[in-house]
Amino acid sequence: MAKRIAIFDDMDELLRKVELPGESFSDVIRRGFNRGVKLTDIYGSGTLSKADWIRVQKTIRESEKITRRKLNRMFH
Repeated sequence: MAKRIAIFDDMDELLRKVELPGESFSDVIRRGFNRGVKLTDIYGSGTLSKADWIRVQKTIRESEKITRRKLNRMFH
């Protein structure tokens, strides 16, 4: 059974950017809940600004450093 829901314009834009050919918004939402949304889902969509992407990369690098340090302490 179909239901109507109201969403903000920014969410409508995001759903349109990550939907695959032939997918409905319900399909996109279901896919997101089933496996989580990944950065690769929005690659090239313009959803992230260059500044945001740089912050994401920095955060990932810092997290990797912290993880490596913790693993080194555990196994050495």
